[in-house]
Amino acid sequence: MKKVKFAVIALAVFFFLSCKKNGTGGENTIAAFPKHHGVTIPNATVFIKYGATELPGVNASDFDDSKVAVKEGSGDAHAHFEGLLKGDYYIYAIGFDSTVNETVSGGIAVKISKKSGEQDVDVPLTEL
Repeated sequence: MKKVKFAVIALAVFFFLSCKKNGTGGENTIAAFPKHHGVTIPNATVFIKYGATELPGVNASDFDDSKVAVKEGSGDAHAHFEGLLKGDYYIYAIGFDSTVNETVSGGIAVKISKKSGEQDVDVPLTEL
């Protein structure tokens, strides 16, 4: 009987720990568009933090991944984060707006609630 109880408890712990929310291993994509005054900021560095709903900090080490927002074809500059699971994410970006000659930064919380798909997100930036 003790072996059965141990096996049930061990199995429950295994499933609890293996239920992964947030992070990679899924079929979702976030396309992040860093924007200042409604205009995308090309070459902005865009960071993502898994499992976060608030800004975790502003250092690169505070985030799980980063990409540079690039312009593809005639579209706006953006960064793609692929292979994401359902869950909470925080997107933060920093770049340079040449129209006002200022460094701009900002972020936004994103919730993925679907099993798969692409979610476009405007990341609002302001002057530092």
